Amino acid sequence: QVQLVESGGGLVQPGGSLRLSCAASGSIFRRYPMGWYRQAPGKQRELVADITSGGSTNYADSVKGRFTISRDNTKNTVLYLQMNSLKPEDTALYYCNTNTYPVALSWGQGTQVVVSS
Repeated sequence: QVQLVESGGGLVQPGGSLRLSCAASGSIFRRYPMGWYRQAPGKQRELVADITSGGSTNYADSVKGRFTISRDNTKNTVLYLQMNSLKPEDTALYYCNTNTYPVALSWGQGTQVVVSS
């Protein structure tokens, strides 16, 4: 069974940067479009960035120009999210999963991002 493990979160000041990583056991995910999701307290989980198996990307308007999603299909760590110019409203628990409906994999624990001065 494929497991997802997110890492790289932390506390950062507004305007700072973080790089999130998503490690997945197994190779089946390499065929799937993948995405980074986030869930802020009291809000529904939302998709913020996605990438196809071929590398095409899409971003939510709220992160466009600040976040960059990438993937490496040659390694177990398959998904990254470079987050620049972070804002307090980016504070959330960040998850990776397939960009499919429904998602194809069980949700991991997520990685917490807190943007605060």
